[in-house]
Amino acid sequence: MEEEQELISLQDGNTVSAAEKGGAEVAASKLELTVDEVVEDYIGSFGFSQLLHVLLVSLAWIFDSQNTLATIFSDAQPSAWRCKTSSSSNVNIILNGSSSSSSSFSSSFCLENNGGKGNVDGSVCGLAAGTWEWVGGNTSSTIAEWNLICDRKFFPAIPASLFFLGSLLGSAFFGRVADKWLGRKKAVMLSCILTSATSFLTSLSPNIWIYALLRFANGFARSGIGICCLVLATEAVGRKWRGQVGQYGFFFFSAGFLSLPLIAYPTRTSWRTLYKILSLFPFCYATLLLPFVSESPRWLLVMGRSGEALDELKKFARLNGKKLPTNLTLANPSAAKTGSNNSDNKNESLWGTKWAAKRLIMVMTAGFGVGFVYYGIQLNVGNLNFNLYFSVALNALMEIPAVVIGTVFLSFTNRRLLLSRSAYVAGSASILCTLFSNNNNNKGKGGGSWPQLIIEGVGFMAASTAFDVMYIYCVELFPTNVRNIAVSFLRQALMLGASVSPLLVVVGRMSPSLSFLVFGALSIFSGVLSLWLPETKNAPLYETLKQQGEEEEKQKCFEAAASDSVFELGMETN
Repeated sequence: MEEEQELISLQDGNTVSAAEKGGAEVAASKLELTVDEVVEDYIGSFGFSQLLHVLLVSLAWIFDSQNTLATIFSDAQPSAWRCKTSSSSNVNIILNGSSSSSSSFSSSFCLENNGGKGNVDGSVCGLAAGTWEWVGGNTSSTIAEWNLICDRKFFPAIPASLFFLGSLLGSAFFGRVADKWLGRKKAVMLSCILTSATSFLTSLSPNIWIYALLRFANGFARSGIGICCLVLATEAVGRKWRGQVGQYGFFFFSAGFLSLPLIAYPTRTSWRTLYKILSLFPFCYATLLLPFVSESPRWLLVMGRSGEALDELKKFARLNGKKLPTNLTLANPSAAKTGSNNSDNKNESLWGTKWAAKRLIMVMTAGFGVGFVYYGIQLNVGNLNFNLYFSVALNALMEIPAVVIGTVFLSFTNRRLLLSRSAYVAGSASILCTLFSNNNNNKGKGGGSWPQLIIEGVGFMAASTAFDVMYIYCVELFPTNVRNIAVSFLRQALMLGASVSPLLVVVGRMSPSLSFLVFGALSIFSGVLSLWLPETKNAPLYETLKQQGEEEEKQKCFEAAASDSVFELGMETN
């Protein structure tokens, strides 16, 4: 049998085999596109598959909110206590000093055991142990169960502080894990499972110290939910939908906040039951819903897993009723344009790249100011001299229009403009609040100024908008292989600002004008600083630091050349 290979003559006299010619034709027929091009041209910017994907991913924000805000109820100050008596009638003492009794029985039993001091201010600090009890029972909150009052009144602040410290450290951990090893989907799963476990273990705490340690662990665990879900959702949609999709997570965060009172009220007699119920949601989500979520094709491509990335894109296309070309291959810009390999992509350093490090420093500095103002304004409502519950409810409601405004404006305005203007409005409103701090006119029911309350609400809405937009902006400012790390650094800056703001709130109790003035000044500073960041509206999402640096440098050169051409044309016209 002949094994002679057919040769094809070329015009220049050279010859190639038919097999080689066929291979060249196959190579030439391949359609090589980036992930952005596949999404925009073949899958669709935001079809049914992406909508389902975004909804499934964003659900996890509910658990992030619930575990963050659970201490509002679990560490609540009991509203009243009562003297134990030898009869069936007890005297109820409200903590603000008033009292009510179901009979004419005197509170002399408490007074006798208190050395005859009287305790007319409603304090229990001088009462002998066993002579009084909390009206709601000893299991209604950690303060009631472990008597965190009097000389132990500062103890409840320890778990709250450690929770945010855990969140700060966890952001760095999950940001790196999601970018370098596990990917976005597995990082979310790990975060949800750990959140569930630490929440359940918190319900078993035997004392305040173990409780504080477990709140630290819970803060560490839940920090991966927000940053990973934000990136996983936005990397699956087209350019023009990234801003709106990023806002959907904040809708679910607000939904989690609104759901918490509905869960806490039936469990108001046991803070441990509250944590046990909250531990169920992230576990059920991780085991029942998260497996149906797709991994980010961008991350898979950067990790060198182009086949898996293409499979994920085919899933999106199929659910959208579309089909990808059979000859489609994914272009890895880092390998095709720069000659680097996937190992180099994994080892690229965010801080080792000059332009990225400079950009990240500005993002974190602006983020510190935004976080400081966003959380500080919420904590500062007590300095409004208004009804506290009404003030908090107003701020909670202002979150909703903030998300709506962010979603609508991100569809057609520049990110930089929206962030800076929102910060300016928040700062201006805070400064205006100083004009009413000592105004005794137009008092509301709680003794505060109605104009001040309204202005403060507007300021908080603007601060909330800036807070939300900051996340979206950060996602678009950095490439795929360091995107989660960059968002985690932003989150750390936000948490650092949040941890410092209570100090100013304490100062504000002595001088409300000073606290509002500092909040306003820092917010305006953050808005000004954001003007030095590049605009990202409708810009492509790059895959690596090297690729983004080269492409942005080319864009700068093109803009400079275009500017010179316009200048020369103007000179010739004159």
